[in-house]
Amino acid sequence: MTPRVTGLDRTLWPAILALAGALALFEFTNVDLALQDRFYDFVSHRWIVDGHEPVGRAIFYNVPKLGVIATGIALLVLALGPARWRERLRFDRRGLWLAVATIATVPALAGLGKNFSNVFCPSEIRRYGGDVPYVKLCSSYPADDRPERRGHCFPAGHASGGFALLALAWLRPSRRMRAVGFALGLGVGWWMGTYQMLKGAHYLSHTVTTMLLAWIVVFAWRRVIVLRAGDSPVGGSAT
Repeated sequence: MTPRVTGLDRTLWPAILALAGALALFEFTNVDLALQDRFYDFVSHRWIVDGHEPVGRAIFYNVPKLGVIATGIALLVLALGPARWRERLRFDRRGLWLAVATIATVPALAGLGKNFSNVFCPSEIRRYGGDVPYVKLCSSYPADDRPERRGHCFPAGHASGGFALLALAWLRPSRRMRAVGFALGLGVGWWMGTYQMLKGAHYLSHTVTTMLLAWIVVFAWRRVIVLRAGDSPVGGSAT
């Protein structure tokens, strides 16, 4: 079956514009701090969630992270394995490669961003008991108050794996699969990202940026792996 361009495929450029708009919003407002203030007790100097509490860490951190890794490995095996495996599950091979590429790329890009952004986590700034000043993504540190170390907190690395699951929407060429994939990707991404915010590991801007980045990566890979490979007509309708 020749893959067709859907209305969703046309969201790539709007998503890029949305990412630029989101970065501008968080740069010129104090939304991040206003939200994080609600997650931090200034009296007891504690976050609403204890990141060291083992049960919560397992449910919101370890298990989802291992689940994303296991999913990526399983999809890779299915993509490389015999056709009968995919036929039994009614999985599209190009959809499998799209998912594998996305699950590998989104966390990698998030990690790359962390190395260059020089942004600190909420728990590291003085407002919340840390030792460095609060500076936004595109701002500079004061000349007389520059941290001796670099920040490695932007964008949200943990949630990147969850949002990468958006690519599961194309394992099968059906609207139901797309709905399941989007629900799973957004649900797991925000499940992981909200936990990080509640324990002071990330700001809202970090999670929103990662979500939009994942959306962009999904549709960029879809154009390369699925649409271009299938020579899809641009005017096609949704399957």
